[in-house]
Amino acid sequence: MTPLPLASPQSAAQSYRRAEEGFPTSAGGGDSPSVSDFGNVLNEALQSTVATAHEAEQKAADVVTHGGDLTQVVMAVSKAELALQTATTLRDRMVQAYQEIMRMPI
Repeated sequence: MTPLPLASPQSAAQSYRRAEEGFPTSAGGGDSPSVSDFGNVLNEALQSTVATAHEAEQKAADVVTHGGDLTQVVMAVSKAELALQTATTLRDRMVQAYQEIMRMPI
């Protein structure tokens, strides 16, 4: 087994610079995502989850006030529950990944 070559200070600086700029999405270069893009995706997912919950609440209120369709309420509540479970699982996985990174030796 051959030993791994040590990185030079220049290659390390270039790697840090690439990490700050974001990694390419494909091997051919292309647009590179940034941290703010990831934050936007998370924000949109959270807003979608909240909107789903509001929709379920609205449908339930409509049934009480206007005598709407109970089947639509059950489906909307199930959809909101699934969205909340997905958001909770995503949060737990991100916390778990952060804790794993923090346990890595430097």
